[in-house]
Amino acid sequence: MVTLAEYLNNPCGTLSIPYWKAKNIVVPTDIKILHDKDFSADILSEYTDEKYFRLYHSLKEIPEIVIDDFEITTATRRNIKTIVQIINDSYTDISVNAELIKSYIKTPVYNKNLWIMVKEKATGKFVGCGLADYDAEVKELILEWIQVLPEYRGKKIGQLIVTELLFRMKDIADFATVSGKVDNSTKPEALYRKCGFVGSDVWHILYKNK
Repeated sequence: MVTLAEYLNNPCGTLSIPYWKAKNIVVPTDIKILHDKDFSADILSEYTDEKYFRLYHSLKEIPEIVIDDFEITTATRRNIKTIVQIINDSYTDISVNAELIKSYIKTPVYNKNLWIMVKEKATGKFVGCGLADYDAEVKELILEWIQVLPEYRGKKIGQLIVTELLFRMKDIADFATVSGKVDNSTKPEALYRKCGFVGSDVWHILYKNK
């Protein structure tokens, strides 16, 4: 396990996951996690590879996104069912349930102000959501779920969600991180870079072939 000082020196290049998670998990023996600089294609004879990007934001320059037809609201526990529906409707290969989303509330990094939703003003329909964490020990804002319903994409709603979370923590957190699958068809990395995230760190999650 790396030290806090080592993590703070290079969050995205030191660990594949946020510091608070790394302190609380044990990697199974049939999984290897390698930074791209340590990766060799030779290992693919024994392992299946999933690549994840990890990006950094200094919170110093945040673009301001305003969309007249939509508004941001802070989510409550009563919105969990809707959050689950938005996440599930946003993916073809991922499914979550209310129990999983509720479990986030019990973590030490839960912050009720970092659960937000986007509502279409004309219809009152919730069309997107964002869930983020805050690690007070590290002073790190961690973006977790950023979702927009497929039929509402291309309207800058994703940027609206991301920048709102950044603005909410810009005077509290020292930096923000986000990660995601490199091969995700929705191209989330491009969204985060539009919002000011930077970096080139890629991590390989390697699952031993059976």
